[in-house]
Amino acid sequence: MGINKKIAILVADGMADHPIESIGGKTPLELARTPNLDYIARNGVMGLVKTVPDKMVPGSDIANLSIFGYNPIDFFTGRAPLEAINMGIELGPEDVAFRCNLVNISNDIMVDFCAGHIETEFTRIVIDELKKEIDYKGIEFFPGVSYRNIFVWRDYPYNDIPETTPPHDIQGDSIKTFLPKGDGAEMLLGLTKKSLEIIEKSDLIKSSKKKFRGDPTSGWFWGGGRKPLMESMNVRYGLNGYTISAVDLIHGIGRAIGLSPLYVEGVTGYIDTNYSGKADALLGAIKDVNFVLLHLESPDEAGHEGNLNHKIMAIEDFDAKIVGKVIKGLEEYNDFTLLVMPDHPTPVELKTHTDDPVPFCLYSNKDFSHYKNSKNVISGYSEVAASQTGILLEEGYRLLDIMVKGKFF
Repeated sequence: MGINKKIAILVADGMADHPIESIGGKTPLELARTPNLDYIARNGVMGLVKTVPDKMVPGSDIANLSIFGYNPIDFFTGRAPLEAINMGIELGPEDVAFRCNLVNISNDIMVDFCAGHIETEFTRIVIDELKKEIDYKGIEFFPGVSYRNIFVWRDYPYNDIPETTPPHDIQGDSIKTFLPKGDGAEMLLGLTKKSLEIIEKSDLIKSSKKKFRGDPTSGWFWGGGRKPLMESMNVRYGLNGYTISAVDLIHGIGRAIGLSPLYVEGVTGYIDTNYSGKADALLGAIKDVNFVLLHLESPDEAGHEGNLNHKIMAIEDFDAKIVGKVIKGLEEYNDFTLLVMPDHPTPVELKTHTDDPVPFCLYSNKDFSHYKNSKNVISGYSEVAASQTGILLEEGYRLLDIMVKGKFF
């Protein structure tokens, strides 16, 4: 099974937002200069899509499962096991993986969910110290990228996963009401306290703060789950290809459904990432496959920080260095479809994710000719413009099937 067209997806994590009074009631997308996004909005099909099903927590894990074409209600088991897959961590049927963020907490306040965007080299030093000092049976730590790490609890003794809170949802808030609850919570609380003591006392970590970017004070454990089981994208859609991202989550989802990670030098997950390198990697890879998904983290990071200027900068760089280059490269093919969208909103005034529908745009040289928006109606790519097209997809996971079949249904 396979299809001949080229399918590319560009995901700008957290790019959607809410109107902001201080900038005239506009969103960052409306204020940013985005000629390439505006071009595909006027010449493609734009609308709104709901990527987070009702009663599910809005997050990149759930939203991106939808974008990959898998209903989160059926396939989501937790964020951490998806990241563990990409890190090559083997999970048994009774094992549970948790995300271990390195964070900065002071006086019980979550000061910084990413410990000052801690450098990966520094992270490895911290995780090695935790591994050396926390010698509990069945407890294992694995360093990841920047503040994102994994902790595995082998032979997890409970049926239910503890209720936890992502640290990026509580930046600036007291942690007291957001501590783990339920089965396994006592262990997670103990590990949090232990990690704080280790980091505070370690001479190696103290000296490393002078060499590397970052200011971690403890670990924060969340996003637990067991290994997911999903059929491959080739079986489901006839697609094979790559994922391009700075974060393990996207590559982990990709690996779980039979895609291969494509690593690009200089990607950071922040506003200093290698935008152009990602676009070049997509265009190079898609020559030999029929599917590539490119994920950009920087708008989401800026949203969590509440940094409007950084978010606008990330959107403009996405447009100029990725969207424009990819459009030009894809137009060399006889049959292609491009999807551009956020996974979820990360409003700068809220500093956390919401489950609002997000604007999507399909741009193709073959498909959707009967659905194309009027150039006189569409002002450009934005949340407001998408809401005016009359298109709202309630089930986000159907978008990929629409791309494969080349028609709405």
